Amino acid sequence: MTQKSKSVALALAGVILIPSCSATGLGKPLHSSHGQEPKYAVESVQRGKASWYSVKTNAGGRTASGARLSNHSATAAHKTLPMGTQVRITNESNGKSEVVTINDRGPFVKGRIIDVTSGVAERIGFLKRGIATVRVEVLKRTKI
Repeated sequence: MTQKSKSVALALAGVILIPSCSATGLGKPLHSSHGQEPKYAVESVQRGKASWYSVKTNAGGRTASGARLSNHSATAAHKTLPMGTQVRITNESNGKSEVVTINDRGPFVKGRIIDVTSGVAERIGFLKRGIATVRVEVLKRTKI
């Protein structure tokens, strides 16, 4: 398989995988069931290092919010943002991004601003590397 065909296959897999996450309840969809798209404003922006964690690395398997951790869910850990806050994480090296919900506390490593699940890290392209420079945009729902 050539590099180009691998890229096409990965892109197609991403197109199929991302919508299925919201359909299974693993991530919060950014749309309403009434057919109107809610609007989000960027409330604040942080830049820094992100890392990932998983069921295997999270002793106990539960998050600070009490929810069971899932490697594939669109969730993250942040030191100070309120539980339930939605943020857009963008990998600054490749521009890939995903909206995640804060449901845990961390990271507990100096110099890191957010931990995402291993599934998010894979989807935005830093699972193998382990850490990435990211932009974290805190999203606030606005009135339609």
